[in-house]
Amino acid sequence: MTIPAVVSDARKVFESGATRSPSARAASLRALRAMIIDNEAAIEAALWADLHKGAGEAQLTEIGVVLAEIGHALRHLRRRTRPRRGPVPLALWPARARLVSEPLGVVLVIAPWNYPLQLLLDPLAGVLAAGNTAVLKPSELAPETSALVARLVPAYFPGGEVRVVEGGVEETTELLAQRFDHIVFTGSGAVGRIVMRAAAEHLTPVTLELGGKSPAWVDDDARLDQAARRLVWAKFTNAGQTCVAPDYVMTTPDRVPALVEALRRAIADLWGDDPRASGDYGRVVNERQFDRLVALLDGADVVIGGEHDRAERYLAPTVVVSGGRAVGPDATDPLLREEIFGPVLPIVAVESAEQAVDVVNNWDKPLALYVFTSSARTRKLFEQRTSSGAVVHDAGLIHVAATGLPFGGVGASGMGAYHGPYSWRAFSHLKPVLRKPLALDTLRLAQPPFTGFGSRLAQRLTRLG
Repeated sequence: MTIPAVVSDARKVFESGATRSPSARAASLRALRAMIIDNEAAIEAALWADLHKGAGEAQLTEIGVVLAEIGHALRHLRRRTRPRRGPVPLALWPARARLVSEPLGVVLVIAPWNYPLQLLLDPLAGVLAAGNTAVLKPSELAPETSALVARLVPAYFPGGEVRVVEGGVEETTELLAQRFDHIVFTGSGAVGRIVMRAAAEHLTPVTLELGGKSPAWVDDDARLDQAARRLVWAKFTNAGQTCVAPDYVMTTPDRVPALVEALRRAIADLWGDDPRASGDYGRVVNERQFDRLVALLDGADVVIGGEHDRAERYLAPTVVVSGGRAVGPDATDPLLREEIFGPVLPIVAVESAEQAVDVVNNWDKPLALYVFTSSARTRKLFEQRTSSGAVVHDAGLIHVAATGLPFGGVGASGMGAYHGPYSWRAFSHLKPVLRKPLALDTLRLAQPPFTGFGSRLAQRLTRLG
């Protein structure tokens, strides 16, 4: 089928009303869950082929996250589909109002390659729970996962509630030329701008998750080894190809040597003395990204790792001591100019937590910010004086798995949020339905001629809100 025909058919299914009832929504969610559970081994194999992602990491960061989202949606589905009573101001009495949650229509989900299953199917769970139909665009840079999803979806959604369009830039461009009722895109800021421009042609609302340079601060001397372990896990999971991975870590100059050694011990603890031999350590997605990352290390002060093999797209967990302090396009250190998106962690020495706050605030708002400290004052400092999609204390990445919390960016790191109840808000319209009976016509007080006691009473009641 052509892309316009795919979108047209998805709209016909939606307009037929087949996806609107609570039972239909639950059936779609159960079909999505069955698609994953029935094919776990195939999914693991595809993720290994695309990203060298081991079974344990695939379960933890891809399969498990989506299944948790589906479970949450099913548990709360009946309650969220029920209309709820809405407030009516005194000036409109007698009247009754309801708030009815209705689906938007056809939603386009464009997924990236780094978490090709999670970032495609996690938003899909919310789309289906809200009663919409969906068109999925998997990443062509994760070809095995893309092909698998394209093969499975028609088998588990024979009614056409979910459609898949494979391909690259050309197909994505043609998709964006169609009219959708919402678009979800996860990826780079540059492509996010393209998506937003295309959406503007149809006044289509968007949810954009765009990443950026997510910083970390470390000053917990008493628990440095625990902090380092959590920091390297967050950074080097999926070979650093995570939109919310710590992009750089700041600490004071006197703490740098101890932090380097703690990071060295943590890397060896998680992936062994030779991470290349670990079945749990990933690979860079393709040669272009590999070459970009290796070029960033040219002239860098590498204190841990740095070993690489282009044939395997292997780049060891690498720690660099940066000579710069500025972050953003004007940074002197190329590692600090833009999101690294790979297994390279620069340490940036600053004089204090206050100076670290200045570094964060001098460029785009990050998608996440991580603080490892035993000081309540320092935690409060970062919470109150920086802006980011999320703040996590003493850990990294874990907020993405918190189904009840919104996942989203702010400013250049994205707009909108989803997960759990926030997916429901993103993919539904909360429609007020108001009824004012014709009997006891109090609206007559608000109609011309505006004279006498009735008019004055209506004015006073209106001001009460």
